[in-house]
Amino acid sequence: MPAVVTWAIGPFTRPLDQPVIQPTGSLVFDCPVTRQPVRWAENHTFNPAAVVHAGKVHVFFRAEDGRGDDIGMYCSRIGHAVSADGLTMKIQPSPVLFPADDEWKAAEWPGGCEDPRIVESDAGGFALYYTMYNRRSPVCIGVATSPDLQTWIKHGPIFDSARDNLGWHKAAGVVQKIQDGRLIAARIHGRYWMYWGEDAVHLATSTDLVKWTPVRGPDRQVLTLIAPRRGRFDSALTEVGPPPVLTNAGIVLLYNGKNHAEHGDPFIAPGAYAAGQVLFDKDDPTKVLDRLDQPFLKPEAAFEKTGQYQAGTVFIEGLVLFKGRWHLYYGAADTVVGVAVAANKTEAVDD
Repeated sequence: MPAVVTWAIGPFTRPLDQPVIQPTGSLVFDCPVTRQPVRWAENHTFNPAAVVHAGKVHVFFRAEDGRGDDIGMYCSRIGHAVSADGLTMKIQPSPVLFPADDEWKAAEWPGGCEDPRIVESDAGGFALYYTMYNRRSPVCIGVATSPDLQTWIKHGPIFDSARDNLGWHKAAGVVQKIQDGRLIAARIHGRYWMYWGEDAVHLATSTDLVKWTPVRGPDRQVLTLIAPRRGRFDSALTEVGPPPVLTNAGIVLLYNGKNHAEHGDPFIAPGAYAAGQVLFDKDDPTKVLDRLDQPFLKPEAAFEKTGQYQAGTVFIEGLVLFKGRWHLYYGAADTVVGVAVAANKTEAVDD
């Protein structure tokens, strides 16, 4: 990371004992759709969200069962792991979000619930955003809320499909602020703000963290804030990572970049996912102030390049401030969960 960049979070280093979450065949769950027991975390455990609650790190990760034969052809459920030190994880016996015989079955079965991001509300409780995937219609962002991280209520898609007409969309990160040493949802000009999108990064606003409205430009098209850059690590796509952080320098968004196979960064493997950062104006969340040209985290360790996505992946989705240090949780090779740690040098925004 260039020394002149003072706004970016990091630098990050990897603890030695990795990965922190791995697939296991020991966890059995009775699927409410098939009414059959399933080893829900047997094949892959990756793409984690994270939040600090009651002095512990809670990681919510995508788990794929053994009933599939290729990327995107398994059923995904969202599992829950708890850690007292941010590194050693205890996976809870059953998933917390999963396809069920409920009003959202048509949107979630058989593909499942994927790729969570989580935020703590400034009013209390938590909102978890995830991809609803049925393998047929375009994916969309769903939301579930919880008062305690144990019981969850699904609310369905965050956007009004008839009004917004967004087609395929995924990946959502709500702007957070640092308060009393932890991250909670921030209000800017009286509203919550969410960066979202996979191919490019867009913006939305909300008053309740459940229902959202896309921000549009003067032409009434959804506003695009950042997009892929030819010759860079993010030349194929720019996908929102963990919920961004409001600082005195601005809003820091950590995001996932995919390297284009033909006109990408020649020093990164074709198709590999690496992580970047972009700075937005804290008073105008649509305004880009700065953007890193190089990734601050890229696939290097063996476990980041060994698995079902062998081009290499560090897919960041969970960021917490825990015991005075940043912990960044990521999916590695679409197979396991890794973590990188950094000292906290971020200045909290002045209220």
